[in-house]
Amino acid sequence: MDPLRHHGDVDATPGLLDFAVNVRGAAPPGWLRERLVTTLDALARYPSTAHDAAARAGVAARHGRRPDEVLVLAGSAEGFALLPALRPRLAAVVHPGFTEPEAALRAAGVPVTRVLTDAADGHRLHPDAVPAAADLVVVGNPTNPTGVLHPATELRRLRAPGRVVLVDEAFADAVPGEPESVAGEPGFLVFRSLTKTWALAGLRAGYALGAPDVLARLAAPRPPWPVSTLALEAVIACSAPTAVAEADRAAHALERLRVEQAAALAAVPGVTVLPGRAPFLLLRLPDGRGELVRAALRDAGIAVRRGDTFPGLGPDHLRVAVRDAAAVARLVAGLAAALGDRAAA
Repeated sequence: MDPLRHHGDVDATPGLLDFAVNVRGAAPPGWLRERLVTTLDALARYPSTAHDAAARAGVAARHGRRPDEVLVLAGSAEGFALLPALRPRLAAVVHPGFTEPEAALRAAGVPVTRVLTDAADGHRLHPDAVPAAADLVVVGNPTNPTGVLHPATELRRLRAPGRVVLVDEAFADAVPGEPESVAGEPGFLVFRSLTKTWALAGLRAGYALGAPDVLARLAAPRPPWPVSTLALEAVIACSAPTAVAEADRAAHALERLRVEQAAALAAVPGVTVLPGRAPFLLLRLPDGRGELVRAALRDAGIAVRRGDTFPGLGPDHLRVAVRDAAAVARLVAGLAAALGDRAAA
């Protein structure tokens, strides 16, 4: 299997305590479930242009954009799969970062250069490191798996004539107040996902924000009815002001949990917790112990996301989602036991 195609759901098999997948909650909130249930009777009909227009209008109002600056997607993964339609001559992908954009571009024969950030300076973004010839640049904000939230001022430095700058903001709504988001700004292509905050990974719902001509190029190869009726309804529901306010409250709660979890994990001898602002944490383990510790955690019934499939990271990196205190206590105990056993050996 291409390591670029490895994702956390592969690690999180049923029955394991799941720290590998960054979805908040085990199911959508009750009000959203009810909203989707009321839409089931419409499934005999094809998704309509009016429904798509309503979803685009809802997203546009949420971000202060025009409806023609919105493209509803079957999850942001669909957007990455469509990137070759932009016909870039050279794509630059900032790593460590989500690997699906590079995988999709390479599969289509698009030349890709990797721009690696450095742990020594906190995986900061250095716009000058991007080749001037790159006419497509892809960066996450906050970045998966480092959790780094790049300043919008640095993202703006990536813009250049003839260049599309794609900012993957899949986790932006998990940061209180969504600081550094460029979703409301012209000059960027932004992907957003409903998967993480609303526990909708199985529904596939998200959207792109950008210039109408860029969105038209992106959408050119799509089949008819690419987004389901349920996904369109979810986009409308989750773009409403009450939902946005609920997501922000959840982001504040998640931030408190992340701080507590980072402290608990950092107290385990041998575990280094990298700073970040995302709903997950990147850990570094002692040299050569990553794979053994990951296996020991799995034997203890705990799934974590391996780090070595992310360019720029190695087997001694693990990514763990932010979870409640009881789950974190199990992870801490599992790590302490695994590292203690290795030390004793």
